[in-house]
Amino acid sequence: MPDFKVIHDSVHGSVRLEGVFVDLLSRPEMQRLNGIHQLGLAHLVFPGAHHTRLEHSLGTYYIVSQMCSALGIKSDETETVRAAALLHDVGHPPYSHTLEEVMAHALGLDHVSLSRQIILGEKRCLTSFERKVLGETESIRSVLDRHGLDPSEVAELVALSTSLDNPDQSLLPVENSQAHFGRGRHEYLHQMIHGPVDADQMDYLLRDSHYTGVAHGTIDIDRLMHTMSLFHGDLVIEKGGVAAVEGLIVARALMYSSVYFHKTVRIAEMMLCKAVEMADESLLGSIHAENDCSLSEKLVAQGGYPARMMLRLKYRDLYKKAFSISMAELDDTSMEALLQFSDYDARKRIEADIAARAGVHPSEVIVDMPERELLISEPRIGKTEVRILEDDKVRPLSRYSPLAKALQARSVFDWAIMVSCPNGSRNEVAKAAERALSV
Repeated sequence: MPDFKVIHDSVHGSVRLEGVFVDLLSRPEMQRLNGIHQLGLAHLVFPGAHHTRLEHSLGTYYIVSQMCSALGIKSDETETVRAAALLHDVGHPPYSHTLEEVMAHALGLDHVSLSRQIILGEKRCLTSFERKVLGETESIRSVLDRHGLDPSEVAELVALSTSLDNPDQSLLPVENSQAHFGRGRHEYLHQMIHGPVDADQMDYLLRDSHYTGVAHGTIDIDRLMHTMSLFHGDLVIEKGGVAAVEGLIVARALMYSSVYFHKTVRIAEMMLCKAVEMADESLLGSIHAENDCSLSEKLVAQGGYPARMMLRLKYRDLYKKAFSISMAELDDTSMEALLQFSDYDARKRIEADIAARAGVHPSEVIVDMPERELLISEPRIGKTEVRILEDDKVRPLSRYSPLAKALQARSVFDWAIMVSCPNGSRNEVAKAAERALSV
């Protein structure tokens, strides 16, 4: 039997895996991703969006492989960063980013932290019954060790890069030139997974655009590959690739506005969050072992309000927008007043307040303020300062592109805060929300 597989991907064509990557793909922790929608509940608005986290993981692995070839990365580092690419989302909870903020509040964890724990063998996904049926399976850590890869190095690459905060931190101006200091030998490998121009977002933009039918996610990936370079330990784009980088950040901004933060998608996702919040707290303890179907079954089995909410989602009987405050309506004073609701507990209190004023059950009021959740799930969204290389000097993209600077100030959602509820309660909830949220 050959020790490789060729998987036919709808976006990239044939994706070849061999050796350690075949073994990693067969782990239960990876196969769990086959039951997790890449875009959560977006298929309720975009019916084609049924692609999975496993597909995206394979796509990210493929693009990283192409990047390694384009950049001439040496073989041992190539194996490590390809493993990180394949495993980077292994800790995603059911419905992908939908439950990110709920999980962060209840467990103090995000999907990146869970991914690291799974890679390091600290968490496994099989229940005792599943182990009895399937037998004892080798952990991801053990697979990496057996193939001579360091699990700690792979987990380190999966973690969010601190270089997102300041793209110029490795540059020191010296009399019209630049001196450089290193930030560790893995920095460019890190940037290939989590950076302003990385394999993760290249794949999700192409893939999400393909499956939703929204053309905004189209990017010139070939041009990006041909203009990538390594410069003093950093992943940079040569000046000839500026237009391709602009295309990527525009695509990202438009996909967030039109797909990821589509009003109806957000309402559906917040309904699922509400169901989890109303369920038994122990449900979140095994969130890393669940997929979409198993979590849905457990929520239905809870009965009461969680089951009623899941029934609404099953038949797309969604809540409706009752009240919202748009970004355009806010001045600095009113924005400051609304910021209090970016806190999770504060939002839950205002939901209860609005429900009491409207005379409805707290489960029937959802207050959505997406800015904080966006920062938790996608810290790259405002990071447009891609490193551009020209004449042996690195400058931020904003030096070449007014478009990049403008996108930093562009909101990816239309509303600062939105209140939704069942259709029959809209008038009462709208009046109560206007009184409770008057700024």
